[in-house]
Amino acid sequence: MVGKPEDQMYFVIDTNVLVDYPDILPGGSDDSPEEPTVDLTGAHLIIPTAVIRELSSFKGEKSERGRAARNVLRRLRRIVESKKAQSIYSAYHLGEPMGFDDSDVKISILPVHKNFKNSLPFAPSENDMDGQIILATLTVAFLNAEYTIDGTYNNFRLNDKMDNIVLLTNDNGLAIRAHMRGITTMRYGYKYPDPYTGRRDIFVPSALFYEFFNTGRIDRDLFEEFMPKEKPLVANEFIIMALEDEEAYPRDYNPANDYYSNIGRYDAEEDAIVPLKYVSSFPVIPKNAGQAIYAEALMNPKFSAVICTGPAGSGKTFMPTVYGYNACKRGEYIGVTVVPCESQSKIGALPGDLDDKMDPDVQPIKNALRNYLLYSDSKLEKELLTLKKFGTDSNKCKKNGESGDENGTDKRSIKAKLKDRVDLIWVNWFTSIPVESARGRDFAYELAIYDEFQDQNAVQADTLIKRIGTEGKIIITGDVEQIHAPYLDQTNNGLVYAARLLYDNPMVAQVCFTEEEVVRHPLVRMVAKRQKNRKNTANLASK
Repeated sequence: MVGKPEDQMYFVIDTNVLVDYPDILPGGSDDSPEEPTVDLTGAHLIIPTAVIRELSSFKGEKSERGRAARNVLRRLRRIVESKKAQSIYSAYHLGEPMGFDDSDVKISILPVHKNFKNSLPFAPSENDMDGQIILATLTVAFLNAEYTIDGTYNNFRLNDKMDNIVLLTNDNGLAIRAHMRGITTMRYGYKYPDPYTGRRDIFVPSALFYEFFNTGRIDRDLFEEFMPKEKPLVANEFIIMALEDEEAYPRDYNPANDYYSNIGRYDAEEDAIVPLKYVSSFPVIPKNAGQAIYAEALMNPKFSAVICTGPAGSGKTFMPTVYGYNACKRGEYIGVTVVPCESQSKIGALPGDLDDKMDPDVQPIKNALRNYLLYSDSKLEKELLTLKKFGTDSNKCKKNGESGDENGTDKRSIKAKLKDRVDLIWVNWFTSIPVESARGRDFAYELAIYDEFQDQNAVQADTLIKRIGTEGKIIITGDVEQIHAPYLDQTNNGLVYAARLLYDNPMVAQVCFTEEEVVRHPLVRMVAKRQKNRKNTANLASK
């Protein structure tokens, strides 16, 4: 194109990039602190009309993709209508890109004329949307060639005109097809920082450790003096302290026996690391440092929200269930509302009333209540031990001095008795609603548990977080390794969004379990470790 700078970069935008990252368009919100993976400074962005067609086909969907497509089309319309209409010649030759006052990025929407195919080595069908996007990218190279005033192209060689043209796509299939035709492709997204875990495992000098051990406090200034290389402390970050020299610990020291006295929490109001205060009151004895932190976060009345992430079997759902049940009995809440965040769009198809429809999704909560009753009820515990020892033969129990079934009248299994107890607790204190209904609620004086939060998108997550009401509390749980919702990944799901949104907030605690803290079964712990190792190996290989 005549008069074009030699170093001008052209980026053809695929549909999935616009849907997932609409802020690639200039003039939108600029509140994201993340750095894009592709530098678009001074770039000329080109949106093929095939992409507009594809977005239009998505806009009628009742899904996240449909919502995103509608937003992008609405935004593109505002952009084009704010600019002066260009001539048809300029439109077909990228002669008048749309500029913006607050950005050096320019945009063109490229209509591909059918005659362009005659000069290009590629002719996809009209219904081949990926092929149409490849065609648009090749057309940009064609338009970049030297041409005369009448539009005749001279000495056009495609390979010589592709160095400054990139197709931005996150579609693997499209990228492969594009590369086969000499097109450079790049993924587009954001360079996210390492996720915030809410905890810090560090070795500290003996003097700092004993300062905390003896006084129950480490002022921030003192911490920074002894630990100058550590990152700044974050509100409600838990600090797990250890000594490199094991002989420097006090005699017979065992932090687990002293309610994890080596763990502190940075209290932003006091500007100091303070000891755990509430963990000793939790109904279940924590089995590791992660559970001690979680118990402290749940029990602390200062926290209006708790976010917990980690592998399966670590106690993410069990502990808030136990906390909620006992807190209701103490009169702290009028009830517990469970919102299974992976159940959306399935409820209407299931038989029965709302409780029947929700029952499959609340089984993890009921299972937690069952396990807690086995842990806390001495009668059930004794009956279980008897069953293990003698089986179901009550006569054998009596011969060996055991009571057997009381008066021989209750012949039900322990499982049946537990079910009755759990159902009674559920009716009295618990309820469950689909995620769609939660968005119109106000959880005043209630504990709300949002389970499987990784299956929400950012907009849905934002709405749910704002449901907290007067003297209420929300518990957000999930695992970014187990995302089931379409169009979500480990960087754009609701769990990650909530963690970033509520970062460094004095009313929020964040907890992240490690693979070593899985307590469900040794096999689960081994699987979690192996999955973590495989992921780390894959990440290293991709760098």
